[in-house]
Amino acid sequence: MQVIRWQETATPEEQHLRQQMQQQGLTPYAWSNGPDEYYAVHSHAYQKILYCVCGSISFILPDKRDETGAMITICLNAGDGLVLPKGTRHSAQVGLDGVTCLEAAQS
Repeated sequence: MQVIRWQETATPEEQHLRQQMQQQGLTPYAWSNGPDEYYAVHSHAYQKILYCVCGSISFILPDKRDETGAMITICLNAGDGLVLPKGTRHSAQVGLDGVTCLEAAQS
């Protein structure tokens, strides 16, 4: 699993993130959710590459624990990315302002 944090001071533009993903040979698509939407625990049969375009989303990993025994949560804000390996069980909680993401499957 890899978390890619946005390092620029300017807010990311969807087109810039899309081009970045396409340069990696990916075919991204956009999706959005309103505030507080929740996805139950599930996994994918492919490696998921995701970038948060605007808003925020948190990925909860029920099978991964920190040193205190709490489930690992990865919070993504605008520009942040996540490489989620094939078969990784996760749920997701959209932030208070909703979220728009770019996502692509990588085999």
